[in-house]
Amino acid sequence: MPLKLSLKPGEKFVLNGAVVENGDRRATLVLQNKASVLREKDIMQEHEADSPARRIYFPVMMMYLEGRAEGAVYDQFVLRMTEFMNALTNPEVLADCVSVSRDVMAGDFYKALIRCRKLITYEDQRTGRTPAAAKG
Repeated sequence: MPLKLSLKPGEKFVLNGAVVENGDRRATLVLQNKASVLREKDIMQEHEADSPARRIYFPVMMMYLEGRAEGAVYDQFVLRMTEFMNALTNPEVLADCVSVSRDVMAGDFYKALIRCRKLITYEDQRTGRTPAAAKG
């Protein structure tokens, strides 16, 4: 199934590891085969991984872009997820963490990223971090 991207002027996205920037007009791209695509709003720089949930999101994003769950990035994910889960008591959020881990183990990194957004939202609500201060 093709993926249709509608891009704003100047909007950036990552396509299979390459950073691509749209020109000065609105554009629509249709990707006909499977590719790793992240829009600018979903891209997190390493220095932005400044909270426990964001330190989970970042390695999941890297695994998505690399297309594999192994090595130092995977080890970082396991460490950060374990720390996060050990600090939780909310059963719903713990279930979300288990789902993220299952998605990663299944190689469904994009789905794991979507679930990580829920963890970030939960964390932001608990800490009082405002959306303006948070990316995404």
